[in-house]
Amino acid sequence: MDTTVTIKDVAARAGVSVGTASRVLSGNPSTSAASRERVHAAARELGYRPDARARALRSSRSRAVGLLVSDVRNPFFADIAHGAEQAALASSYVTLLANANEDTAQQDTYLEAFVTQRVDGIIIAPQGEGSGSLRALVRARTPLVFVDRTVDGFDVPSVTADNAQGVALAVAHLAARGHTRIGYIGGPPSVSTARTRHDAYLDAVARHGLDDDPGLVAVGDYRSASGAAAAAALLAARRPPTALLAADSLMAVGALGEVRRQGRRIGTDLALVAFDDIEWFRELDPPLTVVAHDARALGERAMRLLLDVIDGRPVASEVLPMRLVVRESSTGRPDH
Repeated sequence: MDTTVTIKDVAARAGVSVGTASRVLSGNPSTSAASRERVHAAARELGYRPDARARALRSSRSRAVGLLVSDVRNPFFADIAHGAEQAALASSYVTLLANANEDTAQQDTYLEAFVTQRVDGIIIAPQGEGSGSLRALVRARTPLVFVDRTVDGFDVPSVTADNAQGVALAVAHLAARGHTRIGYIGGPPSVSTARTRHDAYLDAVARHGLDDDPGLVAVGDYRSASGAAAAAALLAARRPPTALLAADSLMAVGALGEVRRQGRRIGTDLALVAFDDIEWFRELDPPLTVVAHDARALGERAMRLLLDVIDGRPVASEVLPMRLVVRESSTGRPDH
């Protein structure tokens, strides 16, 4: 494709005026069939593609949306991105993907970049409020949708999972297997999912009459290294837990590695339940029990919600259910 081809070249090849060529290529019906045939043929022959930036300036629509995920290395967010991208393509939109890297400063950088790129709307899995870019988008009435996470004080439509339900299912399962000391590896308190899951863990522990020792709770940052450090701290306690619940897939990976480095056996010496049903979790030995929710559906629903916001249609936030997938990592009983 020759990017130097202009609409003037197309008009000259078709033997029509620039105005006629422009009307044909913009879909204006006030042109003759013969003109449309000649202009389209000339555009194909020359490999002409319209300038998206100039078209956006004229039409006020770029047909592009921004998608800012928390960590592109996390398979959960990769699935969200895939679902959102496919839903966008189905509606003739393209997706610009960015990575916040679990950092509000990097989040601000990309939000500002999306604005300069004139995207029609933005989906974000927020790290928090940041230094003001997110608030500025709301004030400017930029079409915006939160996915997976929310930010307190922001009236933004969202698509999230029922995190409290997921934690409740996991704790109930471990309690039924006889575990009374369940170690919890949670995320950073600045993130909405971390707060909701932590509170749900405390509620479930109280509901089942389990040990509420504060030393059974460790905080990570949704990265694998923090999961390993948290597991090491929990297992070094005078009375270590007999089960671990990791509130994120990457932290679960870190915890799993630490347990194995200590020579302990998952499913025999220690039960482990992870959040997010990463495909290869079922291929481990033993396979991991997981709190599962459909990340791709989160992305798809968030994109459809965003397109409704862009088109001015009424929208409402959605909460998708979670489920527990029981595998061998948590089916044994503890030796008290």
